[in-house]
Amino acid sequence: MALVRGYLVFSVLVWFGYGLFCLFQPDFLVETAGVQALTATGSTELRAMYGGLQAGLGVLAMAALLRADLVRGVLITLAVLTGGLGIARLMGLAMDGGISPYTVGALVFEFGSVALAMASLSRWKREASA
Repeated sequence: MALVRGYLVFSVLVWFGYGLFCLFQPDFLVETAGVQALTATGSTELRAMYGGLQAGLGVLAMAALLRADLVRGVLITLAVLTGGLGIARLMGLAMDGGISPYTVGALVFEFGSVALAMASLSRWKREASA
């Protein structure tokens, strides 16, 4: 269970921490990701997607830490959502051609997270059936 617990703790720290940071500092994304809001509506959108959604993923991981019956569903959810981010990012690279340290780091995080989620799910299944 150490792998599962470690992955969930990691997910809480990264998703919740980054989400809260982006919620309160959306202008951070201008320099790091090249993403800028042009209007108040744009700032709200950045706060919602980069802040609220990502913090919500952290809360989801925390829920699985607190309730064992949620672990399987949360691991699947994190794998699917981070996989979707990674695949969309790769498609964006293919369509737009822009690559940056932020993009590379995000891809490493996203596909690494998918691998860890799947390994955690496999470990969880083995230990749950033992």
